[in-house]
Parts: sequence; C-alpha cells; structure tokens
Amino acid sequence: MVPPRPPAVSGRFYPSDPTELRAVVATLLADARRSPAPHAERGSGAEAARAVITPHAGYIYSGPTAAAVFVRVTVPALVIILAPNHTGVCDAEGGVSLWEAGAFRTPLGEVPIDAAFSDALLAASPLVGVDHDAHRGEHAVEVELPFLQLVRHDVRIVPLVIAWDAWPQARALGETLAQLVRSAGEPVLLLASSDLNHYEPAPVSERKDARALEMVTALDGAELLARCKREGISMCGRGPAAVVIAAVRALGAKQAEVVDYRHSGWASGDNGRVVGYAGVVIP
Repeated sequence: MVPPRPPAVSGRFYPSDPTELRAVVATLLADARRSPAPHAERGSGAEAARAVITPHAGYIYSGPTAAAVFVRVTVPALVIILAPNHTGVCDAEGGVSLWEAGAFRTPLGEVPIDAAFSDALLAASPLVGVDHDAHRGEHAVEVELPFLQLVRHDVRIVPLVIAWDAWPQARALGETLAQLVRSAGEPVLLLASSDLNHYEPAPVSERKDARALEMVTALDGAELLARCKREGISMCGRGPAAVVIAAVRALGAKQAEVVDYRHSGWASGDNGRVVGYAGVVIP
C-alpha cells in the first residue's frame, strides 16, 4: 500500500489551517463568479472542457486566476494533472514522474489517485515512470488540489511531474493521453499547471506572456516551446502545456481561451520583478 503524499507547501503557498484554507478558496471562487470575466458575456454557469491551464503560485498572487478557471468549467471526477519539475529531482527514465497510487493529502483531506488510469498510462508510455521522489517537494500539483477539493469533493487525480520541454516527447505523451481519455469510459479533464514569465519588469513580462499565450490559444505546442526558447520566455509549465495542447488537438479541440491574466505586481505592488499568471480553458 502506498502511503499518502503529505503536503509540502502548506502554510506557505496556502493556509495550513483547514478552516482558513476552505474560507480562502471559497472566497476566491465566489469573487471569480462575481467578476466580469469574458465568459460572463455568454451567460453564467460552468461548462464542459477538455483541458485547462492554471497557475500554481501562492494564492495571494495566482489564486484569483486559478479560481477564474475553476468556476468556468465543470470539473469531472477524474483529473490528470501535468506539472513542471521545479526541484530537479527526477528518477523516471523518460522524464515523466508519476505517483501511481494512494492519495495526495492537503489540509482539507486526501485526494485519491486513480490507480487504474495510472497503470494504463505506465503500460502505454515509455516516458512515464513511478517516481515518488520527484513529487515530494514539488508544489505545482499540490497547489491545485484545494480548488479541486472544493469544486468536486469526489475528485480523483493522476499526478505527473515533467522534467523536459521537448516537442517530440510532448506530442508523444499528449497523443497517448488522448487515447487513454477516449477509452476512459468517463469524462476526463487535463490540467496543465503553469505560471508564465518569471522575474522581469512588468512591461517585459507582459509582452513575453502575450507571445506565449498567442501560441497557447492557437493550440500550437511546437511553436510555444520554440518561442519560449528563442525569446527567453521562462514559462515554467511550458512542457506540461505542450503535452496538453497535443492531447486536446488529438481529441478535436480547435482553440483555447484565456479567461484571466495578471502578474504578481498586481498583488505586491512591485512591478520591477514579476511573475505572470494566466487561466486558460480549452473546450
């Protein structure tokens, strides 16, 4: 039996007290529902989506953007979370680290892992390997979970941490995920956890973020990765985003929509060295 993965950034990125955490996330979601977001023009209510891209910073910075995504979509019971590897720890030979069974624990309780989907993914992709060490200190999956717990109490996840940003691998993994989603027998949401450009002045980051988001909304994963490399755009989850783009294209998606954009300067008041955040929905 695989023991639960304990929280790594509770009390830093989000509150460690369950009551406070629930209140913070509930308030973020309520504020997002009241916000004059682009989808409000088409009527209220959540809708089905193939995939989303959500940020993973401290809630004071990126929480409103994540909330804007989670109120927009109907979250199914099964969510595949693809996150970047911030720690550099990776024992998976193919560079994709999976926590394959058990659960992830947050102050709000445990989020179970879908072992059947995990087993199918391990059998289908040589890029994916069981690798708990890559997950122990990684925050980019964990930060998404309290939102999922509030909007879908019975959610199950498949958590993946990706250590590369190469298009051939992204396309291969995305197409494999698309095949597994088709045969899952239930709705599945693909979630890429990603922030945008890091630690440059706001005007620079805003320009670079716009360049990256052009390729995200066009569902051009190859050019997203090439542009980030060519133009020095430090989008940390570009690899996961490219995988999700490859998957949704295989599933028939044609475009994506940015439902929220901001950067850390909006919260801190310091525009000299910001990190960008975008919420993206792919119907």
